[in-house]
Amino acid sequence: MPDQRSEGPIPKPSDTSLTKLEELPVILADVAARSQDMIRAFNERHAVDAEWQDTARSELNLTEIVGLPETFAELTRRMIAEPEHLAQAQMKFWENGLKLLGYFNARLAGKHPDPVAKPDRGDKRFLDPDWSEDPYFDFLKQQYLLFSNWVEDIVDGADGLDPHERQKAQFFTRRLTDAMAPTNFLLTNPEALHETIETRGENLIRGLEMAIEDMEKGHGKLAVRTTKDGAFTIGKDLANTPGKVVFRNDLMELIQYAPSTDKVRKTPLLIVPPWINKFYILDLGAEKSFVRWAVEQGHTVFAISWVNPDESLKAKAFEDYLAEGPLAALDAIEQATGEREVNAIGYCIGGTLLATTLAYLAAHDQSKRIKSATFFTTLLDFSDVGELSVFIDEGMVSRLEEHMKDNGILSGREMASTFSLLRANDLIWSFAINSYLLGKDPRPFDILHWNADSTNMPAAMHAYYLRHMYLENRLRTKGGIEIMGTPIDLSKVKTPSYFLATKDDHIAPWKTVYESARLLKGPTKYVLAGSGHVAGVINPPSRKKYCHWTNGNKPDTPGAWLEGASQHPGSWWNDWNKWVNRYAGKKDQKPRTPGKGGLKALCDAPGDYVLKRGS
Repeated sequence: MPDQRSEGPIPKPSDTSLTKLEELPVILADVAARSQDMIRAFNERHAVDAEWQDTARSELNLTEIVGLPETFAELTRRMIAEPEHLAQAQMKFWENGLKLLGYFNARLAGKHPDPVAKPDRGDKRFLDPDWSEDPYFDFLKQQYLLFSNWVEDIVDGADGLDPHERQKAQFFTRRLTDAMAPTNFLLTNPEALHETIETRGENLIRGLEMAIEDMEKGHGKLAVRTTKDGAFTIGKDLANTPGKVVFRNDLMELIQYAPSTDKVRKTPLLIVPPWINKFYILDLGAEKSFVRWAVEQGHTVFAISWVNPDESLKAKAFEDYLAEGPLAALDAIEQATGEREVNAIGYCIGGTLLATTLAYLAAHDQSKRIKSATFFTTLLDFSDVGELSVFIDEGMVSRLEEHMKDNGILSGREMASTFSLLRANDLIWSFAINSYLLGKDPRPFDILHWNADSTNMPAAMHAYYLRHMYLENRLRTKGGIEIMGTPIDLSKVKTPSYFLATKDDHIAPWKTVYESARLLKGPTKYVLAGSGHVAGVINPPSRKKYCHWTNGNKPDTPGAWLEGASQHPGSWWNDWNKWVNRYAGKKDQKPRTPGKGGLKALCDAPGDYVLKRGS
């Protein structure tokens, strides 16, 4: 029953919602008049801009690529075929609507009944006090939540829908209802209304300026800013661990980092980052840099910095990334240090490439070149890739292949937009509200700066990866793929391995990472960290954040593993270092200065490739 105990006078309306709203029409009229010249100048700049028009025409049409028209057409057919469920959902929506009207009347009478609908835990959209304290905004919020639930009920209950099509429909209807949230619109967002009245519309003028700037940067597509422009400089604020580029080819630069200890361990450490982003996620500022920390532990660290490819590299395939990436790095490290063996780390799809490299080396009796392998949030089994699966089916991959064939690459901007959809409220709408409605610059945030520093994908490589890994899941099958004529068999890999998964990962689900770890046949340690795909990895011990779980046993299911695991406070970094030191040799070697060994320095770290921005 609603709580009727707290009764009193009708609540005083907030300044935002009622008292000053009579000023709003005048303010908005002034904003409209002042913004006309800005909009006219923007349109005139690009009306006859051929390059702008060509860019707009070549942009990825996500709706067509993922086949949304077909999905929603099938959903409609299923709904019509099952009118009973539609009627039940509609009746429930009406009943809740009547309850909400009763709730609203009780609020106006000064009562405090229990809400009819509440945001999910973790939903940050309705944190402004007015969403709870002001009856009118409280009504708007709950009406929206009821509508969203109604839409979900309709999709969830459509009988006979193919499971993949249902998942796709569920995902994109959630994105649609996210876009319709009252928080996203000036007249239904109390914080934005308050800011507009207090600044006499200056927030909206500044918001329009930022929107135009973001359209310019996005070549006609709104590229919502997520961190303050100019807040970070690569090589100064980020990617600033001292070192030298000692090797370069078409696809990568190899960085050797300068030692910071009197003695180093015998076996060098090679880092293979994902090529979908820049390598410096592992070398953020000094406090968060895994690279700097590993150097401080006495490792001689080398890292691959992938090139940001343009159309001239469109024919580079997955096997080229293997040959010109890890294999080339192994040879270069041997030249630089005299050491033929390394310990290696692969992050995300860099880990997928590393595992493929291990299988390739095993097939050529060269397994010992990599003494141990560490995998950060890496999939080798792609049977369950979480919400990313909505973008993976035969139709989508085929249409994307055609798109990349025409363009030679998949634009990093297009790729980033797709990943942002996975967390639209956090990575799109919250920043759009902050910039365009409130007129505020986002705060400087190193991880989001890195996230926005996107890279392009060569057509041949990306098509191969999507089709052979995500769509057909061939890597886990013996001989499912061939690299340079060599069948790849992960079961031949006996290299000791450390698999790190993160509990809230929306890209590499932790349970699938567990199944991936079981594909290799050497001694394997699996560790689960708190947080997500990036924050769970970039978690230095000094910050004392999150936690991690370990379990020496290897039961058949990830659930059983977690049930028997021990939880430890803070970072997993020290646990990894203790593990990898078994294979790193004693800390008794003279420090290796980059450029003073068998390879000369080509330039200072972080090199040239990392500075090229995605298209």
